[in-house]
Amino acid sequence: MQNLQKILPKFSIAFVIVFVAMTAYILTRGNTVEVEAGKIKRSELVEAVYATGYVEAENIASLSAEFSGTVRSVGALEGQRVWKGQSIIVFDSPQPRLAVDEARAAVAEEQAAVRDNRLKLERNRMLFKAGAISQQQLDEAERNSTQSLEALRRRKAQLRSREDDLKKLTVVAPFDGRLTMQKVKVGDYVAANTVVAVVADTSRYLVVVEVDELDVPRLRIGLNAVIAFDSMPDSRFNATVVRIVPQTDRVTKTSRVYLKLNHPASAIQGGMTATANIVYNVKKGALLVRKSSIFEERRKSYVWQIVDGKLQKQQVRTGDSDLTFIEILDGLAEGDEVVTSPQVNFRDGMEARIVEELETSS
Repeated sequence: MQNLQKILPKFSIAFVIVFVAMTAYILTRGNTVEVEAGKIKRSELVEAVYATGYVEAENIASLSAEFSGTVRSVGALEGQRVWKGQSIIVFDSPQPRLAVDEARAAVAEEQAAVRDNRLKLERNRMLFKAGAISQQQLDEAERNSTQSLEALRRRKAQLRSREDDLKKLTVVAPFDGRLTMQKVKVGDYVAANTVVAVVADTSRYLVVVEVDELDVPRLRIGLNAVIAFDSMPDSRFNATVVRIVPQTDRVTKTSRVYLKLNHPASAIQGGMTATANIVYNVKKGALLVRKSSIFEERRKSYVWQIVDGKLQKQQVRTGDSDLTFIEILDGLAEGDEVVTSPQVNFRDGMEARIVEELETSS
């Protein structure tokens, strides 16, 4: 019994020591958090408008059949290169050919009338000198000759117009380019005003984007932009704003903006999807943190600052931002270290163990 009494106090003391040590370890461990953090630096803040759109040829022409008719020949196929004036499609149509024949016949008839009236005028002039006819008869002959000449001019103008219509049976390329649409074949019947081909100048492209109406006032002609194409996600292309359409779509609440690539890009083609960042302001020496560092409480902005290895909740006043960074106007200074991924369980005074150091400026 005495031996047991001697052992128990020693055991109790050891137990208390272990318990205290474990409790201290658990409490200490529970008060330490692993964080990603970074030191604040001054850098350049690039403010840009983000928009999506597509690629469109700068010159593009939709060619239509101006008369109903049957395709007689095809001079170029979809995807092929064409040159200005090259015949693409030739139609057979009775209407314009018949109109030309009728106009030619009318011209021939009027030419005959002009010859007859000229002979009559010359004869009447001789008769008038001989006193065989009156002044009134001479005047009438002169009037008939003048009227027939005027009628001939009208007939010839009508013939030229009909011949121009006949030329419209041949669809030609208006400029050098490539056929992006041409689906008719020999023997097809095509109704008047049907689009039969589309020619695009593939040497010059525009990127057409839709910009939110709230962002349109920030834009102006000549601004620089950076373009990314879905087909080439790892490449970036510089462009310039060349046109801003002064009309907002009532449904989408966007306006169309045209961007011209600064240098040709051989890998792109019409219809490709594109995204654009149009730079409207560059602020030098701005104090920046990652947007992810900021959290809101009661309509106020805060960050978790690391001071002497511990978390400290710090209120800040923010300014402009881009897609990744936001400007700090008050509450922090250059060189301060902040947590870039704050958690809801963070508390003032917690020990902060930095597991990854991130850049906090662009």
